[in-house]
Amino acid sequence: MSFVWLKHYMPRSLYARAVLILLLPVVFLQLVVTVLFLTRHFEDVTQQMTDAVAREVHLVLDVVDTAPDRGSINTTVIEEVSQLAITAEAVGEVDVPPAHMRDWSDFSGRVIIRMLPALVPQVSRIDLTEYRRVHVFAETRHGPVKLSFDRRRVSASNPHQLFVNMVFFGGLVTVIAILYLRNQLRPIKRLARAAEAFGRGRHEPYTPSGAVEVRAAGNAFLDMRSRIERQIEQRTLMLSGVSHDLRTPLTRMRLSLSMLDDEEREALEQDVDDMQGMLDAFLNFVKGAGEGEPEAVDPHVLVQNAVDDAQRAGRDVTLMPAEGDGEGTVQLNALAMRRALDNLISNAVRYGAMAEVSVMLTDKTLRIRVEDDGPGIPENRRAEATRPFTRLDEARNQNKGGGVGLGLAIATDIARAHGGVLRLSTSERLGGLRADIVIAR
Repeated sequence: MSFVWLKHYMPRSLYARAVLILLLPVVFLQLVVTVLFLTRHFEDVTQQMTDAVAREVHLVLDVVDTAPDRGSINTTVIEEVSQLAITAEAVGEVDVPPAHMRDWSDFSGRVIIRMLPALVPQVSRIDLTEYRRVHVFAETRHGPVKLSFDRRRVSASNPHQLFVNMVFFGGLVTVIAILYLRNQLRPIKRLARAAEAFGRGRHEPYTPSGAVEVRAAGNAFLDMRSRIERQIEQRTLMLSGVSHDLRTPLTRMRLSLSMLDDEEREALEQDVDDMQGMLDAFLNFVKGAGEGEPEAVDPHVLVQNAVDDAQRAGRDVTLMPAEGDGEGTVQLNALAMRRALDNLISNAVRYGAMAEVSVMLTDKTLRIRVEDDGPGIPENRRAEATRPFTRLDEARNQNKGGGVGLGLAIATDIARAHGGVLRLSTSERLGGLRADIVIAR
């Protein structure tokens, strides 16, 4: 039997699930104890006590039948069986209740009403509504008679004490357990926050604490973070050094070419410019989101500045009206996000005639969209297009400037560093590629 449907009703947080795991056994145990208590205490004990009282009631009714008249019933009972502590008095037919009477919460009263008339056939009605008293109405040769005696003789005294103690101590233990559970889950939450911050490109101080298993996971996270940071630093230093060393001969080549004739120089200078662009692309890819620290950034201002710079560079880029009802700032690495946006705009105007940029900001999400009217990318090759050094020649026009296949890879890497994603699709308005950077706030 499958219980997959239960997942829709289960809480999602670890704390809520732990509390549920804690409460379910306690509640189940209380229900079991309650059922057993009702069976053993309310029923079995009450049955035994009712059976004993039934014999006494039967004896009192026999004494009532010996009384000379209705007026002497009480006196006769007191003289003959006063040790039974049962009073008897004659009543009229109108004084007899139309049915058995008890409170809705009187569980043992159901046993009394069921057993006593069966054991004593003369009993017609029973009234259990008076506090700590039982009134039994029976038929005798003198007419209806009301017998009264203490309720404690047919049911245990203070039966609610077990329920009160069970609920009180159960609640007390549950509160203590929840407080202890919060302390145990706090190190896990700290580890989750540190891991989430590292995934978004932030370095949050973290010291392992808590149980042995949590400390082991924390130390493993610190080791992983250190290795990744060392790898990124070494890669950045290596390629930065290579880029710096290659710029010097490129500069000398450019100076040498400037002394040639214009016809000979033009093609060679284009090659040098392409090599310079490739070096810059490599360096930008290596840097990724590693430069700068996340800060509160107004995404509308960031995108407006990027579009203004692109327009000053002679690119046909239009900023569309803002979407969404969100306000305020977003924690972004401004330098890295500007690099990703510049790469998307450069790709859009390289492979299309025009580009449109828009921003949608909500309470939970930031989306930066760049659309163009170029040939686009086939759906089955979009994942391939975001890999480094991938060039889809048949899908993207290469006549407007060569590239090394790092533009989308850089944007993808920066989006992931912010805990977001780069989504590629087809522009419904322009017909070309639509690139969305989506980041959770």
